[in-house]
Amino acid sequence: MEVGYTSDEPLEYEVFGDNLQVARLKLKPGQELYAEAGKMVYKTPSVSWETRMSGNSLGEKIWGALKRKVMGESLFLTYFRSNGSGEVGFAGDYPGRIQVFTLDAARSILVQRDSFLCAQSTVQLNIAFTKKLGAGFLGGEGFILEKLTGPGTAFIHAGGDHLEFELKQGEMLQVDTGCIVAFEESVTYDIQFVGGIKTAIFGGEGLFLATLTGPGKVIIQSMTLEKLRRQFVSPASGGDERSGLGSITGLLGSED
Repeated sequence: MEVGYTSDEPLEYEVFGDNLQVARLKLKPGQELYAEAGKMVYKTPSVSWETRMSGNSLGEKIWGALKRKVMGESLFLTYFRSNGSGEVGFAGDYPGRIQVFTLDAARSILVQRDSFLCAQSTVQLNIAFTKKLGAGFLGGEGFILEKLTGPGTAFIHAGGDHLEFELKQGEMLQVDTGCIVAFEESVTYDIQFVGGIKTAIFGGEGLFLATLTGPGKVIIQSMTLEKLRRQFVSPASGGDERSGLGSITGLLGSED
């Protein structure tokens, strides 16, 4: 359980629970935030809500909706505004944990697609690409990330338990491509082929690993949504996707 505040327009919040966490946000009069559609769990009557596209002009709204579609999010955002003292709660769609980022002005964090939960209205949510186009295609997880830029507090959700690493200058960490939750902009991201063809085919870990190079903070997850889905797929429907050959099939296919 965690309690924290932002330095500018303080937002009081509490992350409650273990692996089915809920972010409880207590809003002061006039405070506003926005959230991914369908993530709200509850709200008090003093909190009004409205679903709309972000942007001022029609062109900005259409472009924003297209970017959100590419990021794997819904076309609309839901805005919450407190007319008095109120509270609203948000949660993810599957077992996991909530990460909270308190961002200074112009400070950004890169997070996995589909992970956005909610944020103060001062936080910008944009699309981001890995620096190398080939890295995204070879990684099998897509080269699209979400970029959250301050000032303000932002909340994301990812699966299982989370591990945090503070990488020093030049320090490297090799991670399953789907297990990356978030990393700071100062961290370099690339995709590398595993040690040998035998490891790739029989190692059960797929063909590629993400290489993260410091300096900066990195957060990874123990359970991905894809791994969770695999537990409900019978061998007859598509074979063992945990093998290297299954990873090749995954690269050729597309994910909704």
